[in-house]
Amino acid sequence: MNEPASWAGIGPGDRGTPAADWARWLAERAPDPEFTVPDGCRRLVVVAPHPDDEILGVGITASRFAAAGVDVTVVAVTDGDASHPDSPTLTPQRLAELRVEESRRACTLLGLPEPVRLGLPDGRVREHRARLADALVGAVGDPGHDTLVLTTWRGDGHPDHEASGRAAADACAATGARLVEYPVWTWHWAPPGDPRVPWGRRRRVVLTDVELAAKRAAVAEFVTQVAPLSALPGDEAILPDWIVDRLVTREETVFW
Repeated sequence: MNEPASWAGIGPGDRGTPAADWARWLAERAPDPEFTVPDGCRRLVVVAPHPDDEILGVGITASRFAAAGVDVTVVAVTDGDASHPDSPTLTPQRLAELRVEESRRACTLLGLPEPVRLGLPDGRVREHRARLADALVGAVGDPGHDTLVLTTWRGDGHPDHEASGRAAADACAATGARLVEYPVWTWHWAPPGDPRVPWGRRRRVVLTDVELAAKRAAVAEFVTQVAPLSALPGDEAILPDWIVDRLVTREETVFW
């Protein structure tokens, strides 16, 4: 996920739309179709701009593909070393090492492979869009028509998320793979029904009790993000409870 919501034009103290408001709105609208493993899908490439996006956004979705026998590749675009730029406790290098290990453990809990790490600069993915697109073309392989690329939405409100989505779209155009997007920061800056969000393309993955518990356990592995690094300024949690509550719910969302 990474970085405060100011990426999306929201002030640092703004908590965005409460989880309860999202739950109420989603319950009141006509149920969106469920997203399942498409017939003929042999490969899934999950694009995570930062370590934890793959779990927060589509951890259970990806685990269902893996359980169905689909070849799943998780591509970690950055190592997340910029999540605490003012930390007096951890250097960016040490933070990246910890975040990589957290992501590996979280993926293991959900039956996902260890992510392929590209090590692009955190916060500057858009400067490396062509390099990312080339890497994703390689991950898709040939032929690409039996592959889905599941990436952060191109309108998600964080530059790394949007650049990753655009690079994934480039890779799909080059290979014939199918692009599917997922929101992460959207849940913070958008109000329910926001017309900027493609709700008409929404598909949902409804989690079982066991899957919800597994996702919570996987998210808890991201200690550097869900808890303060220390009590000192600059070490605040990036994912406090009120953000996690918005992201770890009964449903995961993709834009199909």
